[in-house]
Amino acid sequence: MRTLASQLSSYLYRRKHVNLQSRNFASFNRRDELELEQEAEKKIGWLLKLFFAGTAAAVGYQFFPFMGDNLMQQSVSLLRVKDPLFKRMGASRLARFATDEERRMKIVEIGGAQELLNMLEAARDDRTRKEALKALAAISRSDKAVGALHNAGALSIIKSTPESLENAEVENYKSSLLKRFQDLRYDSSS
Repeated sequence: MRTLASQLSSYLYRRKHVNLQSRNFASFNRRDELELEQEAEKKIGWLLKLFFAGTAAAVGYQFFPFMGDNLMQQSVSLLRVKDPLFKRMGASRLARFATDEERRMKIVEIGGAQELLNMLEAARDDRTRKEALKALAAISRSDKAVGALHNAGALSIIKSTPESLENAEVENYKSSLLKRFQDLRYDSSS
């Protein structure tokens, strides 16, 4: 970088020196040369910073999709932990990931739907039930995912979920899931 800076400063020196001679100014002194060198180093520094930022952005853009899959897998792993807090965190993450058809099916494929059903079945408090039902409702926006949930026995698990007197959201998620199964003709007789 020093070599490039010195080459650039000598170029700027010659350019400025020619301008100074053409205007009949006094010749260059050492202080002017140092100022030019510092100015060149600043410009090169900014150029390198921009290059680094561009490279970092390009690398981040390439690796971001892999981070999403890894985070989904970690979220499903959180559902397997015994602590209800971690289960709620995993379910909440999965609900946020379930934004499109592809991601919903990815959650089903990596076992997230089954783990959510296990979580719902074993839940002892309304907060845990609410997060499980919320994530299942987010996943159930996909018709294929509803079919996978039905095959995993979701309908009976959701119906057997105890009613919540304190938390109306639990009942809202529960009724919206049951309605979704009914709309797609997955009833208890099939």
